[in-house]
Amino acid sequence: MSDYDKYTTPLSSRYASEEMSSIFSLRNRFSTWRKLWLNLAIAEKELGLDVISEEAIEQMKAHLTINDEEIAAASKQEAIVRHDVMAHVHTFGETCPKAAGIIHLGATSCFVTDNADLIFLRDAYDILIPKLVNVINRLSKFALEYKDLPVLGWTHFQPAQLTTLGKRVTLWIQELLWDLRNFVRARNDIGLRGVKGTTGTQASFLTLFHGDHDKVEALDKRVAELLGFSTVYPVTGQTYSRKIDIDVLAPLSSFAATAHKMATDIRLLANLKELEEPFEKSQIGSSAMAYKRNPMRCERVCSLARHLGSLFNDAVQTASVQWFERTLDDSAIRRISLPSAFLTADILLSTLLNISSGLVVYPKVIERRIMGELPFMATENIIMAMVEHGASRQEVHEAIRVLSHQAAAVVKEQGGDNDLIERVRQDKFFEPIWNELDSLLEPSTFVGRAPQQVEKFVANDVKQALAAFQNDITDVEVKLNV
Repeated sequence: MSDYDKYTTPLSSRYASEEMSSIFSLRNRFSTWRKLWLNLAIAEKELGLDVISEEAIEQMKAHLTINDEEIAAASKQEAIVRHDVMAHVHTFGETCPKAAGIIHLGATSCFVTDNADLIFLRDAYDILIPKLVNVINRLSKFALEYKDLPVLGWTHFQPAQLTTLGKRVTLWIQELLWDLRNFVRARNDIGLRGVKGTTGTQASFLTLFHGDHDKVEALDKRVAELLGFSTVYPVTGQTYSRKIDIDVLAPLSSFAATAHKMATDIRLLANLKELEEPFEKSQIGSSAMAYKRNPMRCERVCSLARHLGSLFNDAVQTASVQWFERTLDDSAIRRISLPSAFLTADILLSTLLNISSGLVVYPKVIERRIMGELPFMATENIIMAMVEHGASRQEVHEAIRVLSHQAAAVVKEQGGDNDLIERVRQDKFFEPIWNELDSLLEPSTFVGRAPQQVEKFVANDVKQALAAFQNDITDVEVKLNV
């Protein structure tokens, strides 16, 4: 069959980066199994198992990366023995005849499958974290650039008190900072299953070392060291606890909510024509309506974020139904949900990097919308100014209330502009403050401490959070495939 005749997941074929796809590829999976078998043999030899020769170890080192022919051979072998790990033990042994008798010595299948999964989860987070750092960094620059630009605030998607564009963006950044904290915590908490045997008792290894408990413990620790892990789970069944998968996927699910909220805000602002995602010169927004500039990147983020958020439930349900030392009903779902979660998170971050690098702002549209609502918001300032000129607050309140209702009728019933200030200028009652109206309507006086909050937030919280990742920050442009 041609590849065009078979279903392939869009996560890898259409969206995800090559580096993330590579982690969960068959070649990397089977090559990692070989790396695990090699390091098990090295540690066993170091601890006195003379049956393992230097020639065996050297052959294994020379063939760590599995080639296409070996993958095909293992696939044929699996069809015969119906066991993927043993098929690869056989194939690796044929490639390394000096090591054929000691590959997988004392181990159970989960020595390679589970430990490999933990390596993949750690390495996948190592790809995600720098991307998240750069999203935060780029949005922080944008927030500083627009820290002083007043925008209409929205509560219930109804006009509310003014804020600034930069301040609004800090709301996204703060959630991303929490995601970064969660990513790092989850990554650093990942340990290795280690060398535990068929039900986690290490019985086979205790036999190999003739009852020497110290050597068995040393073997567990040494294999972890060789694979770059400082932590080995102290007890396991045949598998590492599937609760670990919950801890690994929870931060990704939480990040999905952040991404969805941010992309939704941009989509709404695009409808208001205040802010847009990047739009390429040759990009087509609609096959029928040539004028359209659809927020397709943000729509993609929302779509995939929903998928990522749902995968967390796979981990929760799987962990809850594991019987005693293990069952196999975890295997198929984990082959799908774990790679899918990281591939999806990778796509979301790459898309957010692209979006955050080219946001387009339309200040004139923003100003026009502000001036359509600001006269109503300024009524309290007008009342205060009149009182300072000796007027009765109650009389001023009634006068401005009447004019406000008249102006609202023009906007809502006639589709006209808000003319409240013109009505104030023409009403002799308000003559004492006519020359103050412009200053009373200056938008920058309605944003409170928003500019100062942006400056302090970026200088303190963002700077502190990104301090450990300075070598990861880059200005490289992120191009999306589609």
